[in-house]
Amino acid sequence: MNKTIWFKSTRSAMGNECVEVRAAGQTVQVRDSKRPDATLCFVRPEWRGFIAGVKLGEFDRTG
Repeated sequence: MNKTIWFKSTRSAMGNECVEVRAAGQTVQVRDSKRPDATLCFVRPEWRGFIAGVKLGEFDRTG
């Protein structure tokens, strides 16, 4: 069983509706606090690429 700590996004609303992330071995896991049984797993290079894209605004919504 993985005992690493889940971290809440600083952009998440106060309360129980948030995005949580944790490092687990060679992966980074992401989940919605409302559905803790549904976890997305990324290898670290994928996660770094995603974070770089966020910082560059690749996922910003327009219109």
